[in-house]
Amino acid sequence: MTSTASTRERIVASGARLTVDLGWAHVTMAKVADDVGVSRQTVYNEVGTKPGLAEAMILRELDRFLDVVTGAFDRHPDDLVAAIRSAAEGVLQHARGNSLLHAVVSATHGADTELLPLLTTHSTGLLSVAKSVISDRLGPYEVTLGPAQLDAAIDMVVRLVLSHVMQPSGEPAATAVDIAWVAERVLRP
Repeated sequence: MTSTASTRERIVASGARLTVDLGWAHVTMAKVADDVGVSRQTVYNEVGTKPGLAEAMILRELDRFLDVVTGAFDRHPDDLVAAIRSAAEGVLQHARGNSLLHAVVSATHGADTELLPLLTTHSTGLLSVAKSVISDRLGPYEVTLGPAQLDAAIDMVVRLVLSHVMQPSGEPAATAVDIAWVAERVLRP
């Protein structure tokens, strides 16, 4: 890892930690710089503006969630529905213990909602990346849907899981079973 990547990762981690501890409205580039032990200019050079820091934090968390998805597909190379169930359960379980996600989502109950659009109304990049990871993993599975229908099915599964990440309605395992049931009806008509 280069020192630039290391500095950037420390800056992003600091931004996430400060967001959890103080709330996003109280995170400043100066506080991040002080926390990391670098100049404010270094913070700006690494992540740009405060919205750039927010995006970097969200993408860092997305990578962690996608690692869970990838692992689930690796564990179920012959059963797409089982892979979806396992991925959904893993993501929902990971979301439960994710303090940054909780800080972002719980901000809806107060005035600090600046980060929430990155997960909701402005989540195009997040959705695209998640859908791409799923699409890339489908090679070994027998799927008889055409490209347009498969794209719609992947979109449905990703949005359904994200909906439960944002607003859980039950235990991760039970919710994952329900999501897999829906996915199976679409993928194996």
